[in-house]
Amino acid sequence: MPDTDVVLYEEKGGIARITLNRPEFHNALNREMLQSLSSLFNSIKTNPEVKGVIITGAGENAFSAGADIRFLNQASSLEVRELALLAVSVYHQIETSGKIVIAALNGYALGGGLELAEACTLRVSARHALFGHPEVKIGAIAGWGGVARLPRIVGRGHATEILLTGRLVPAEEALRIGLVNRVVEGETLLTESEGLLREILSQAPLSTKFTWEAIQRGLNLTLEEATLLGADYFGIIASSEDFREGTKAFLEKAKPAFKGR
Repeated sequence: MPDTDVVLYEEKGGIARITLNRPEFHNALNREMLQSLSSLFNSIKTNPEVKGVIITGAGENAFSAGADIRFLNQASSLEVRELALLAVSVYHQIETSGKIVIAALNGYALGGGLELAEACTLRVSARHALFGHPEVKIGAIAGWGGVARLPRIVGRGHATEILLTGRLVPAEEALRIGLVNRVVEGETLLTESEGLLREILSQAPLSTKFTWEAIQRGLNLTLEEATLLGADYFGIIASSEDFREGTKAFLEKAKPAFKGR
């Protein structure tokens, strides 16, 4: 899959690295970038060679400062809605790609940029990074998924305050409230993100895939329905070769050799 001008793509050792590449605009998201992400994830979803994905931003200052404000300022309300619907669709693609996707947050992640990170499986932050939903400060709302995903990640109270004040959240606070999973030094961000991803990929592939799927689907169900869904997935996974291999290896105190089937 070739690079585009606005999104760079690299694949090595089963891990795809996607870099948002508009550093002169703090990697602000426009239609071209969103369409490139959509095309990439269409390919990634069906590519068995790609086991996991890391998304980061070009440069050291910004993961993504959000939607392109210059476009929003001159666009019609219909054009703004169409861009939002495109972003919502692309972020859903990422969330349901069947791959573990880690956002390596190398700097500011604001508005639509933070919403992109919220759609990823996990988030690793550079210590200097800052996060926020400043949409209310420009007369907008977090309409690319933030009003839905942020409360599910950090809880209603924290999300409501962040969304209504538009304030910036430092990395350490983001870690404390669960917005990010790890905070690391900037120079080790990609190494640490890849290490976390490879730790996950060393587990049974079907187990990690179904666990993430059960989490996502279960969040939209009642507690009883979600626990029953988990039981269903447990039964399904029990028919896999990896389940037999894993339980056998446990009993024999050996290291399992998972094959993803």
